[in-house]
Amino acid sequence: MWLKQLHIFEVPFYYIEYGMAQLKKYRTGRNYKKSPEKAVKQYTAALKLGYTKSIGEIYAEAGIKFDFSESYVRELADFVSLELKKITA
Repeated sequence: MWLKQLHIFEVPFYYIEYGMAQLKKYRTGRNYKKSPEKAVKQYTAALKLGYTKSIGEIYAEAGIKFDFSESYVRELADFVSLELKKITA
């Protein structure tokens, strides 16, 4: 069935970009939990950059590390797990 997914061939980085977006979302949520005003300010500043900077620079402006190391992903996964436990308890 995966052969019928045309975006695998037409947009080969689709799944990588999707994963990057998920990690950015989790980190933004974590930043917001720590400091809502600061997180909104940083995220808004990053959005204003549009495509004028590299993705790493945009992430930095948002207060997010452009890091996909095992330890960083684990840190974000732990955060999400804890938040899920809070809302399902």
